[in-house]
Amino acid sequence: MTQHSRDLSRRRLLFGGAAVGAGVLLAGCTSNEASPTEAQTKAAAAPGGNSEPGKRVTIGFSAPAADHGWIAAITNNAKAQAGAYSDVEFKTVEAGADAAAQRAALSTLISQKPDVIVLLPHDGKELNAFGLEAMRAGIPVVNLDRAFPDARAYRLQIKGDNYGMGVAAATYMVAQFKAKGISNPVIAEIAGMDELELTQERSKGFADTLTANGFRIANRRAARFTADSGQQEASQLLRALPKIDALWNHDDDQGIGVLAAVSQANRKEFFMVGGAGSKKAMEDIQADNTVLKATVTYSPSMASSAISLARLIGQGRGMSDLVELQVPKEIILASETITKENASNYLKLGF
Repeated sequence: MTQHSRDLSRRRLLFGGAAVGAGVLLAGCTSNEASPTEAQTKAAAAPGGNSEPGKRVTIGFSAPAADHGWIAAITNNAKAQAGAYSDVEFKTVEAGADAAAQRAALSTLISQKPDVIVLLPHDGKELNAFGLEAMRAGIPVVNLDRAFPDARAYRLQIKGDNYGMGVAAATYMVAQFKAKGISNPVIAEIAGMDELELTQERSKGFADTLTANGFRIANRRAARFTADSGQQEASQLLRALPKIDALWNHDDDQGIGVLAAVSQANRKEFFMVGGAGSKKAMEDIQADNTVLKATVTYSPSMASSAISLARLIGQGRGMSDLVELQVPKEIILASETITKENASNYLKLGF
């Protein structure tokens, strides 16, 4: 695999995308960008408190490019949330094809001195030095999703709970086993890219929770967070296990391929739990016409929250519902379980 391919694979960890050039593009919100949704503008529309306009702030933003899926939703949500505030100027910076290209583009951004930078890096470890550089320059950094290992490299780190995804998926399964009187279930897992820390965390949360309840995983395979790889790995897993009671697939885009393999094999004896919370997965869960019965969230709505909090940091304000005068240092969003009963509540956050 070439370096370029490795970088693209890294960025497909949550639904992939097309890389773009390393050039810098700075622009404010325009009319052809995504309009804020009801969910995205909740903070801006709330009466009083943080919704009141304050000092005008410029927020620089960078995330890997994608033409679909989770990463595309990250950028769309950030743009839409910024557009909900009259006191925010939003400047996007192209991320380039890899961490080196993103670092070069971000260095140009530092020279323009935005009030805050919101960054989903290609790789948190490789971009850690940029975070330190920006913070030393007096520009607060909101580190989104891909964690910088050095706490000095960010003012705020906001991300989903990968370990909690595994816990949530296993907890749902355990409840189903108990309800159905299944004492020795055959449990399968289709993970994402095994070399990624987030995949390891998800699998650990899953295995830890199952073990605590006296269960174990019968077969586990790792895909590549793509539909094609999901179908390929699911086909092999289904051949290896003639009977399954439950399957956890880490990623809903990958799950499109998993469901295709299940349909092709005409297997209906088990239930499946997805991951991330795509709109398609929620609609399938609502329709209740496939083996997919639940998904556990890792929502790109975190980008909307990152913009709202970056605005407050730039204005020197805290969160109105907290006693403290500043935005917290770290926020980890809980992984929630979406089922047929509550899917309608979450569709507005689907991607």
